[in-house]
Amino acid sequence: MTDEPVPVAAPRVVSLYNAANALTVVRLVLVPVFLAMVVASGMTDHDWRIGACVAFCVASATDFVDGWIARKWHLVTSFGKIADPIADKALTGTALVLLSAYDALPWWITLLILVREWGITAMRFWVIRYGVIPASRGGKLKTGLQTLAIAWYLWPVPEPFDVVGTWVMYAALAVTLATGVDYVIEAFRLRRGA
Repeated sequence: MTDEPVPVAAPRVVSLYNAANALTVVRLVLVPVFLAMVVASGMTDHDWRIGACVAFCVASATDFVDGWIARKWHLVTSFGKIADPIADKALTGTALVLLSAYDALPWWITLLILVREWGITAMRFWVIRYGVIPASRGGKLKTGLQTLAIAWYLWPVPEPFDVVGTWVMYAALAVTLATGVDYVIEAFRLRRGA
């Protein structure tokens, strides 16, 4: 009896040029467009604020759609794994910094969120050789609350309804910090398990 080699299926190669990556690039391109609209508005011109809010919401929607497309049609690429979180942080970070620069949002909230966001992103890259830390339900809730809060601040919402944005932002901050702790624990588990 001879040992015949067992055929092994060739690994599936995913093209860099796919719908999920294209949406990530669209999100990156929309960041400076969004920034320009907020600056043009000075956070006082209603039309420019509405435009900035729409640009932000469209860019945010690509974040939800690109991940779904990548998982559904197995289009996950190394580029997507790196560019997607960078695009997310660039969009959210730009929005938070602009809101604080125009005195719509306290700087301490922006700094806490940015330290958590960039810290968790750096930590994910630190443990990537041991495994991927997927977005949790809490992480998705955090993203949704941040998006809603930022959109509420951007849209020229009349008083007294503008205060809703503040409460949504506080909820987003609480979930952001809580999920940050969860991700740190998961990263250390992943490294210890490796």
